[in-house]
Amino acid sequence: MSSTLDIVRIPVLSDNYVWLMREPQSGAVGVVDPAEAGPVLAEANRRGWKITHILNTHHHGDHVGGNREIKAATGCTIVGYRGDAARIPGIDVEVEDGGRYRFGEAEAEIFFVPGHTSGHIAYAFREQKALFCGDTLFALGCGKMFEGTPQQFWGSLARLRALPDDMRVYCAHEYTQSNARFAVTVERDNKALLARSDAIDAARARGEATVPSLLGEEKQTNPFLRADLPSLQQAVGLAGADPVQVFAEVRHRKDVFR
Repeated sequence: MSSTLDIVRIPVLSDNYVWLMREPQSGAVGVVDPAEAGPVLAEANRRGWKITHILNTHHHGDHVGGNREIKAATGCTIVGYRGDAARIPGIDVEVEDGGRYRFGEAEAEIFFVPGHTSGHIAYAFREQKALFCGDTLFALGCGKMFEGTPQQFWGSLARLRALPDDMRVYCAHEYTQSNARFAVTVERDNKALLARSDAIDAARARGEATVPSLLGEEKQTNPFLRADLPSLQQAVGLAGADPVQVFAEVRHRKDVFR
């Protein structure tokens, strides 16, 4: 019998999403990147779910801010990257690149994906088609490059891009509309992107969330995943250039985009 995950989106702060998930066969309940504790504990209590795990992707306060309070309330196990253990509050289990972490009857593959931070990881539940990627990959975007290099960041995104098209991308922020506004300035002739941008505007006008997205759709429309494609390279005036250089150019343009 294959395992499933029941995944709930919890909006917190101004634009963060915390993901609450339950593996029904075991009853394990995990929280991915709890920015704050209150809304997470309230949602779990409302559903009658007992939190057993916290999975952290990186150390930023809007991803680990609720760790200690949730652990104090539930006794849950906090999981994070071994190389960044000193910056993950309350960490109990340290995981590494290429490792696997058992969550109830489900299993996550660990990807080390530096760029946004030097110790960022993603959790890929292949069987359940769920990718929890923190701030490495966004719907139509990627995180700011605070601690990594363009080479690291492009390598990280290329690894995530290699996952199957039907993986759902559970990123941690509702940035999609502003990301779309930027993306269409990069690839003006990408019909899939233009159609997606219109759909996002309509969804946000109705007050709907835009994540999770599908990885296959990101491959077609997210400029940060397309730095090795001739059409994107030509669009930024770097035909035939090293994808790392192309990625760095797109990231710079996004950093100064208003």
